[in-house]
Amino acid sequence: MPRFNVGWIYILVLVSLVTVYFMGGDSVSGSASRTTSYKQFKIYVEKGFASKIVVNKTESKVKMFVKPEHIRDVFGKGTEQTGPEPFVAVEIGSVDQVESFITEKQKEGKFSGDFAYDNKQSNDLWNILNLLFPISMIVLFLYFMFGRSGMGGGVGGGIFNVGKSKAKMYEKGGDLGITFKDVAGQAGAKQEIQEIVEFLKNPQKYTDLGGKIPKGALLVGPPGTGKTLLAKAVAGEAGVPFFSMSGSDFVEMFVGVGASRVRDLFRQAKEKSPCIIFIDEIDAVGRARSKNPSMGGNDERENTLNALLTEMDGFGTNSGVIILAATNRVDMLDNALLRAGRFDRQIHVDLPDLSERKEIFKVHLKPIKVDDTVDIDFLSRQTPGFSGADIANVCNEAALIAARHDSKKVGKQDFLDAVDRIIGGLEKKTKVMTAEEKRSIALHEAGHATISWFCEHAAPLVKVTIVPRGQALGAAWYLPEERQITTKEQMLDEMCALLGGRAAEELFTGHISTGAMNDLERATKSAYGMIAYAGMSDRLPNICYYNNQEYSFQRPYSETTAKVIDEEVLKMINAQYERAKQILTEHKEGHNQLAELLISREVIFAEDVERIFGKRPWTSRSQEIMAENEKLQEQQRRLLAEKMAEERRPKNEDDQPEASESESNV
Repeated sequence: MPRFNVGWIYILVLVSLVTVYFMGGDSVSGSASRTTSYKQFKIYVEKGFASKIVVNKTESKVKMFVKPEHIRDVFGKGTEQTGPEPFVAVEIGSVDQVESFITEKQKEGKFSGDFAYDNKQSNDLWNILNLLFPISMIVLFLYFMFGRSGMGGGVGGGIFNVGKSKAKMYEKGGDLGITFKDVAGQAGAKQEIQEIVEFLKNPQKYTDLGGKIPKGALLVGPPGTGKTLLAKAVAGEAGVPFFSMSGSDFVEMFVGVGASRVRDLFRQAKEKSPCIIFIDEIDAVGRARSKNPSMGGNDERENTLNALLTEMDGFGTNSGVIILAATNRVDMLDNALLRAGRFDRQIHVDLPDLSERKEIFKVHLKPIKVDDTVDIDFLSRQTPGFSGADIANVCNEAALIAARHDSKKVGKQDFLDAVDRIIGGLEKKTKVMTAEEKRSIALHEAGHATISWFCEHAAPLVKVTIVPRGQALGAAWYLPEERQITTKEQMLDEMCALLGGRAAEELFTGHISTGAMNDLERATKSAYGMIAYAGMSDRLPNICYYNNQEYSFQRPYSETTAKVIDEEVLKMINAQYERAKQILTEHKEGHNQLAELLISREVIFAEDVERIFGKRPWTSRSQEIMAENEKLQEQQRRLLAEKMAEERRPKNEDDQPEASESESNV
């Protein structure tokens, strides 16, 4: 049975009112009625159809009730449809004239029924409905449009509740079922945010020393790195009420609604303190205010931001209310929002490094049935620059690919295919290419592989393919080193490898094509960044023209400088292009063998390139540097974990806190 809804009552009342309104007030008696002319009324009386006549002097109306045997003659229906006492209503001009007519017909024997007078209003209910029906229709329309009707309106709906907060509240953050154990990697971010949890659990430890807990913490990082997951883990560890909402929930079409929702949110939070407020994507409401109101100003958004600033650190105090926020556009936020006293800490949640990717893979591989060929170390090396969300997507795609092949378990090749699918797109083996196009693509991709093999700082090659994927006709996969800083020589080698495809086309086919458009775009952006931002130009050394102002429409340099930048970019790219052609000319035979192998097999790997060109001169040194970096990172991470464990360890047995529910379950 469907659940009862108050909206059904509204619908039934509305249908009843409409039925009564359109059927007429006298139809409530259960008998039919119709209006006719005075001439027709006289004809009915002369024919002897009348059983009773009632005269209403107040309204100048006459009702003629029809005999049962003549109902069909008057209404064309039987008594089942018209009821037992149907009547005909007539508008009259003079009551005396009707009386004389009825007296005359009584003498002639054509009317022998009752003749009576009724001076009351015909139907008071009908008159009331006739007056109230239009008003009630307007009220009901407005109520259903703007109000919280019974047709699904919930808490927070309605025109009178539009200023209420839309935040979801969890009485206990532990209800989310997420703790720091569920967050793989991000040891630095977890250590930064651990103090907030400790204060909520044991505030006296800090207040006895005169310290104050940070009022807010801003999680900053690229999309998919786990900012929202960290906030849920904080709520789960602290075990306090948790308010969660998005920055866009403050935005509404009505003026003043955003500020009202901010005030209502903090009012609820103060009642539940100590508690945590989490605002996801805060850049939707915290964007920097414009100095020029006519240029991009939005009064409603700025009013909402002003209300948020006041609530976070105004004259009022929010004791025990801690605000967490997440964004990937911290450069767009207002400076007043980022100052100490509001968001005291900016916690950077960066993309995971190699060891952190291993931990993330371990978390996401738990529910997946994998075979013995899957190597987590190998997978973490194959996914540089992947966020936690990307790694979760890789695991899911691998499971789908294995299921598509009717496999019982997910293997290593399924994961490699998933990585290729996410990076390059879906394979398009059905795309038809001519032999000339296929050879041109093979020469292009072989050019990339050759240049990257003989440039010291270029990323090591993994595999090359000429099978179309997504929008690309061919692709080369590399395993780049994870660097914290990049030198000019490294960027030039990478630029040379990018231009290797176009150089191979020009050298070995005699013409160039549009296939290098993406390579040229990346090379141009890299050269422009090196010269205009990183100060790596001979004519413009040590100068950065980066401008971070959102509403600035002028370049921070003159037209003369712009011309110099363009000349330097062209000079740098042309120099690397000539270098690429020189390397390809020196290794022309090996490049040709590589291209022929690509045409015949469509996919080649680093082992095939090594068999043609020999071992890469700088491979051993690169591997040594990578191993040293991994060892150093592992040592730093182990020391950090030991430090966190030492901070959480009680000083003595008397001070030992009771284990939380989540820890005891673990």
